[in-house]
Amino acid sequence: MPLPMPSTDASVDDPAATAPPEAVTPLLRGIGVLRRLTGAGGRMPVGELERATGLARSTVDRITGTLARMGYVRIEGRDVVLAPPLLELGNAYLASVRLPGLLGGLADALADELDESVSLAVPDGDGIRFVHQATRRRAMSVSFRIGDLLPAERTAPGLLFASAWDAADWAAWRERRAADPAGRGFPAAPPSGRTGAVDFAERAAEAARHGWAVDDQLVEPGLVALSAPVRDGAGRIVCALSTVSHTSRHDTASLRADLLPRLRETAAAMERVLREPTTEEPAEEPAAPSGLASWTAESKQELGREFVESLARGLTVVTAFGAGRAELSLTAVAEATGLARATARRALITLEHLGCVTAEGRTFRLTPRVLDLGFPPLSRTTLTRIAQPHLARLAERVRESTSLAVLVGDEVQYTGRVETSRIMNVHITLGTRFPAYATSMGRVLLADLPPGERAARLAGAEPRSLTPYTVTDRAELGALLDGVARAGYALVDQELEEGLRSIAMPVRDRTGRAVAAVNVALHASRRTPEECVSEVLPELAAAIAGIETDLHVTERFARVPAH
Repeated sequence: MPLPMPSTDASVDDPAATAPPEAVTPLLRGIGVLRRLTGAGGRMPVGELERATGLARSTVDRITGTLARMGYVRIEGRDVVLAPPLLELGNAYLASVRLPGLLGGLADALADELDESVSLAVPDGDGIRFVHQATRRRAMSVSFRIGDLLPAERTAPGLLFASAWDAADWAAWRERRAADPAGRGFPAAPPSGRTGAVDFAERAAEAARHGWAVDDQLVEPGLVALSAPVRDGAGRIVCALSTVSHTSRHDTASLRADLLPRLRETAAAMERVLREPTTEEPAEEPAAPSGLASWTAESKQELGREFVESLARGLTVVTAFGAGRAELSLTAVAEATGLARATARRALITLEHLGCVTAEGRTFRLTPRVLDLGFPPLSRTTLTRIAQPHLARLAERVRESTSLAVLVGDEVQYTGRVETSRIMNVHITLGTRFPAYATSMGRVLLADLPPGERAARLAGAEPRSLTPYTVTDRAELGALLDGVARAGYALVDQELEEGLRSIAMPVRDRTGRAVAAVNVALHASRRTPEECVSEVLPELAAAIAGIETDLHVTERFARVPAH
């Protein structure tokens, strides 16, 4: 069976050009917009988006307005910006394919052991797409992201996947090479004079004989990679495990000599995991179908013709898939989304035309191409970037400065901030550190720690009075922190600086651990402590909820550093 072509085909550049009659045109156009935004790094001016897609300005406005209503994009002035909730589409694919969840831990452990970047990649047409990355932090490090697509002929995983191609697959590859010799359909691949195409078939055959493959600077000068196949119980290559290094540390010979044994051992361990019957993950509950009809109706009533129901419903079909729901029938998709069978069928036909869904008999499954919908730029982000728009909205609503901070030793370090335009304001620069015991953000973060770790953090320098109001007695501080843990917020009144009052809440990751804190800081003359609790705290809690929603969807399959 021929593999679907990568995103260079006509159905992507002109979605309606070859679409079947049953295809949903707004869904074709909406996915086209998302792909353009993804290729541009996640942000584009509306005018450029209009020119890139060839759509009328009114159509672009309706599509982006609908995507904004879904939370998938933000409109910032003249720019359209991809937003973290869009990751739920790629998460649906990654959860359904199971590979990152089952094998990611082994890949991470191998990266730690080798002190080199390690990745998992799957075939996508005649390209390879990353589904997991464990990168090393170095001055020169690999910058590929989850979801990035590379041409098979320039990669070690591509050699392994091509070793299993049939005649139709090779014909499709040659057709793509003839239509796109410069590789424009692979924007994540750095430009190179070495295409890897001349002896690709011979190198793929050699990889099949050896059981491993090597890339000697075909992706980029100085970059060398070694890959081993990971097979399922039927012997089919389901993904490739790769380690990547720089020629300053390894050449291809030393890469094979030093790293291949451990790479193969880890690949074998991954195969055992895939073959264990107990590794089947429990099925996730899809998004509540009962709410979709009412939500789309309310959105249509509020926005009128500016809201495109068929686009929203079509994208929702992707979220029907997930862990334990890798293959679904039309009836199952309709039930999971609450859509009529005819509506679900047209959406699936459209998604199949775009390469996001493949049909196998009477069932459907997502393909890696779903990761084209925003995953690469959104997966390489930080907590600061996630929080920034929420901080801005919070500052606007309460008309006070807002900040994000993390705990570093016994201090808090400011990593994000939005100031208001008041004449008398709280001015703090990013990177500033303050003693955690005397700040609202420090107290909510200390309060979340286990008792032993909290005591260790406070066991250093003796707390000192910064103002006449600073609490320095360790027993009293301990009681305060216990109260903060129960209340879920901290209010600090002029303990860091006279006249400065602040209230803070923790930001929690998917495991419930407090990884940062957000505060609102103001002059004591503007609100009493009671008013801070009654007026500011609800707005702060709403902002925290938004940050956590975006953080949780982002970190499901990607690491999110603090800043």
